Amino acid sequence: MFNSKQILMENDEILVVYKPAGIAVQSGSVGQMDLEHQLLGYLSAKGRGREIPYLAVLHRLDQPVEGVLLFAKTKEAAARCSEQVRNGKMKKEYLAVVSPAPAEKTALLTDYLLRDGKTNSSRVVKAGSKEAKKSQLSYEVLEEKEDGQALLRIRLMTGRHHQIRVQLAHAGMPIIGDHKYGKQEENSSPTTKRRGKSELLLCAAALTFENPVDGKPVRIEISPKGSGFQNFKQVTI
Repeated sequence: MFNSKQILMENDEILVVYKPAGIAVQSGSVGQMDLEHQLLGYLSAKGRGREIPYLAVLHRLDQPVEGVLLFAKTKEAAARCSEQVRNGKMKKEYLAVVSPAPAEKTALLTDYLLRDGKTNSSRVVKAGSKEAKKSQLSYEVLEEKEDGQALLRIRLMTGRHHQIRVQLAHAGMPIIGDHKYGKQEENSSPTTKRRGKSELLLCAAALTFENPVDGKPVRIEISPKGSGFQNFKQVTI
């Protein structure tokens, strides 16, 4: 059930919300409400059901990932925000807990990813491979623990399918709780368990964009709620 406390910003044009881990942005499992339909219900109730509300999904997060999401409430706002995505004006920053900690404290990772629709996964392939897409991100180590875990701040230069999860795992530092790309026998701890599985410690913690109403810059930041993040002191961007 959608909680109005998840709303981080709202005006006549846009809606910025916090997406909890475990809920799909769109097309959730049968019997499970996804975030898009929760928000449509919220907008319908707010408008007293007089007309079907408009809501555009501008970007997505994987179901196990928590964080900030931007939606458009008008077609005009959707067009302006989508243009920001295309021209790189919309900036996304993430926090992730990985193990083992990387040897380099800061780095730029460049890989070529190939998506497999049948398995809903992506993998790193050689440059020039058919249908592969160049993928870039930078990271900075914010804090390390004696057990080898490290808190990273990540900035995306491109937006590929499962990009952060794939690139970090390929670099030898999988995200804790990543059951698709990480080695779970070595990549989990009792403090990060949720419903029998270790939670994925990845959070979309900051979003920067231009307000489509007045063109002024907007920056929305949150602190992750995942229990595994609470072991670190610097759980902010």
